[in-house]
Amino acid sequence: MFKLSHLSYCLLAASIFSSTAQAAILHELSDAQRQEIDKIAQRVLKTTAVPSASVAVVIDGKLAYAKAYGDASLQPHRAATPAMRYGIGSISKQFTATALLMLQEEGKLSLDDKVSKYVPNMGEVGDVTIRQLLSHTAGIRDFWPQDFMFSDMRKATKPEGILDRWARQPLDFPAGERWQYSNTGFVLAGVIFEKVANEPLMNYLQRKVFAPLQMNSAMDCDQHPLADTDSVGYTSFALGPLQRAERAGEGWMFAAGELAMTAEDLAKWDISLIDQKLMSPASYQALEREVLLNNGAGSHYGLGVGVQIKNDHRVLSHGGEINGYLAENTVMPDSRMAIVVLTNADASNAAEDITEDVRKTLFNAEGADGNKQKVAEDIFKNLQHGKIDRKTFSKNGNEYFSDAVVKEAGKQLAKYGKLKSFSFQHSSVRGGMETRVYEAKMDKITLQIVARIWPNGEYEQYGLAAK
Repeated sequence: MFKLSHLSYCLLAASIFSSTAQAAILHELSDAQRQEIDKIAQRVLKTTAVPSASVAVVIDGKLAYAKAYGDASLQPHRAATPAMRYGIGSISKQFTATALLMLQEEGKLSLDDKVSKYVPNMGEVGDVTIRQLLSHTAGIRDFWPQDFMFSDMRKATKPEGILDRWARQPLDFPAGERWQYSNTGFVLAGVIFEKVANEPLMNYLQRKVFAPLQMNSAMDCDQHPLADTDSVGYTSFALGPLQRAERAGEGWMFAAGELAMTAEDLAKWDISLIDQKLMSPASYQALEREVLLNNGAGSHYGLGVGVQIKNDHRVLSHGGEINGYLAENTVMPDSRMAIVVLTNADASNAAEDITEDVRKTLFNAEGADGNKQKVAEDIFKNLQHGKIDRKTFSKNGNEYFSDAVVKEAGKQLAKYGKLKSFSFQHSSVRGGMETRVYEAKMDKITLQIVARIWPNGEYEQYGLAAK
């Protein structure tokens, strides 16, 4: 099940990637970062009961980390390894979009062509463009909004059968009016691709994408089951024990969620996005540009990939789900970084959780200024006791924190009990200062701290607010 919920999470998580923290990342992971990623993966697998996870991290446009954790198979037992494939679900959509962009480069079609040019008898869907199919703005009814495999999916189907049942009916809304996730739209896009290219989509991807990037593990798990040497997908019902997930019938995942591969090979794809290896700059721009709705509002989506711009940095992300597998892929092309997490159970948010915690580990790296968080936490602890170190603050900061304000801060903070944790959230630059946001969890409240710091280390602001 390649669901919107996983995409939505990625967009929300991506929104707090930090420009300043990004700049502090080294060209490779430190031993401490590697150890922390190990702890994160092992902790999440334990708390979620997901059997395994395969994680890859790209730093400075190069693979910096690839490791697998847990069990690829429970019965018989097999430990997970980085060489094992996992289903990546809807992350496949960006590959379908790329194939169509390549055909456009070859002069064989235009993304602004209407569906009716290639597929007859589509009714009002015939006026939808290929670009609208790839950006989920076409208004075509999604054939799989459920978070489970319905009975018809146990039988094999053909793309034409999906189109007859879901695409050849009235649109849910006029094309371009709204953004609504639609696997059906990608099936139709795949049909158009194969008519124009006169070859199977998977063959084209193998020839034009996977072979050039040496993504040797990539396969079509819609047409062929994963090998016995790969991971096994698991599911559960009503919080019950894990069971082997049933594989959908052939044809249901076509062009929308058909791929499986290793985390390392998906990271190779991410590196190609960062380096723009396979297509023209114009094609990458089209892939990664946020599509606007008819009213001018942004959709937070490009072509087969989620798009976010925060703190002058682009974040490209997508989640993927098919029966037995959940995956997350996040790329920061301008920062030359990426995080890949593949898991073999569809009943938990382990892939999301690992991605988010790995993100925090990477972006908490502070280089030579590794005491920034300690300084911010020390300020908080002093305020709890009605004190302040005035050497830490600028002239304006000291004027704001008058003796009366410091005393009142101590009085108010005393009501909330002990400090349980103090964690960095994200940062940005504004007015020549670094803005760093922290979260302070206390016995009775969680506070957000917004600190603005001059390059010389002086605090201009240290604001407290309840979350």
